[in-house]
Amino acid sequence: MSIGWIIFLVSTILWHYGLFEMFKKAGIAPWKALVPFYNTWCIVNIMETKKWWFYLQFIPIVGQFITIWLMIKFVEHFGRFGLLHHAAAVLLPFAYFPYLGLSKNEKFAGKKVVDNYKKSGTREWVDAAFFAIVAATIIRTFVFEAYTIPTPSMEKTLLVNDFLFVSKFSYGPRVPNTPIAMPFVHHTMPITGGKSYSDWIKIPYKRWFAQPVERNDVTVFNFPVNDTLINDEVNFGSRVTYYEAVRQLGIETVYQNYGDLIITRPVDKRENFIKRCVAIGGDELKIVNGQVFINNKPQDFFSASERYYKLEAPANTTIDQDLLNSMGIKMHVGDDIGDVRDLGSPNVQLVNITNEEKKALKLPAGYKLSDFIMEPDPQIFPYYSTEICEKNTGYKWSADNFGPLVVPQKGMTISLTPDNLIRYHRCIAVYEGNKFENKNGEIYINGVKSSSYTFKINYFWMMGDNRHNSLDSRYWGFVPEDHIVGKASMIWFSWENGPRWNRLFNVIK
Repeated sequence: MSIGWIIFLVSTILWHYGLFEMFKKAGIAPWKALVPFYNTWCIVNIMETKKWWFYLQFIPIVGQFITIWLMIKFVEHFGRFGLLHHAAAVLLPFAYFPYLGLSKNEKFAGKKVVDNYKKSGTREWVDAAFFAIVAATIIRTFVFEAYTIPTPSMEKTLLVNDFLFVSKFSYGPRVPNTPIAMPFVHHTMPITGGKSYSDWIKIPYKRWFAQPVERNDVTVFNFPVNDTLINDEVNFGSRVTYYEAVRQLGIETVYQNYGDLIITRPVDKRENFIKRCVAIGGDELKIVNGQVFINNKPQDFFSASERYYKLEAPANTTIDQDLLNSMGIKMHVGDDIGDVRDLGSPNVQLVNITNEEKKALKLPAGYKLSDFIMEPDPQIFPYYSTEICEKNTGYKWSADNFGPLVVPQKGMTISLTPDNLIRYHRCIAVYEGNKFENKNGEIYINGVKSSSYTFKINYFWMMGDNRHNSLDSRYWGFVPEDHIVGKASMIWFSWENGPRWNRLFNVIK
């Protein structure tokens, strides 16, 4: 177990132990302090606070602020109103709560002492809000962050509108590149649409208690090719990147038509993506007919991962939703992409199903299910030109037939061959910040003629579990280690036309 996780677990245990002892003094059954959210429900009740404060905790991001504010108010019911006591409750709860619970000098005074306290209501609100914001910002930056699944790229491991906790201690907390920023806002201010951060201070990449990303971790990271973007979410944004637009339209056309919309973002303010890390630095990755191989070893399929299969019915038969349901194919309502695609014939469909569903599939007589393999695609990384593909048909890569490709590792040295330059140029010039020049076929790095290059950081290869509906490393390449945000750890809430109760508090695998 990493040092970061040990610190997190010890702090969490001490925090709950302190709350356990505080509940005793408050006359609340102490075991209730150990039940998430139920403990704050009990606090709201004993403080005789409006019940809607409890429900506000479930609002993503803002909920962290509300929970901390409730804890500050609970401390005040022990007669502790001073600035230092509020600071201790916010910044050192793992030490301060056990002190309040165990010290013979500390008593639960109740609502009466709060009502008799002479500090103005405005001052009380300002103090509590200030420390709650500070604490929530620290927690969100260095410990964990709430994250909502926006797209079906990880289905059915993760569903749209799953609300997650992302652990930043798993890989070590990352120091923000842009520390001057509006709390609880990622990169864009609500309403005004302006930047939520300032570029006045920029801090180089630094990670405390760094731990490696492991194969098959479900990881949140900053979208690497989001450094430059066309700031038009309807037509471009993260769906069609600036670089894809340049490849398709040409740089002159892009700047002529969208020049006033082109912006840049620092690493920590790039869009957050969530995928599964299928390969780490030093791994050789290839995909053969949809099967991922790492270092020539086939990788296990995750039971909830899904992909398209070709379903063929007998002639003059129509495949409809009722028929699919009878086979055990679970239609997901509300997908932007859809679980079924029409291939132009009523008796032939593409069905997007999980490995579990495939094993349990009940095919009627005369029906046939076969693999669907995607065709070569010029938008597949590393974007081999038509000329190169014509000379070497092995470079006609697709999302289902890809590689082999080696993921860069810190300390790994490569020869600067034409093929390696196509694959690793962005790593060398952009992610590692080198001045890269190609002078008549001779390579100069930072002004020095070079025939090889040694990588300074580790890289990772990310893919969505919904393999045919995922914008992932197959389309834009490697993820540098300084873009890693954290590990998806637990689903704390899920919603689709009402709560999906069976997904609450599921650990993410």
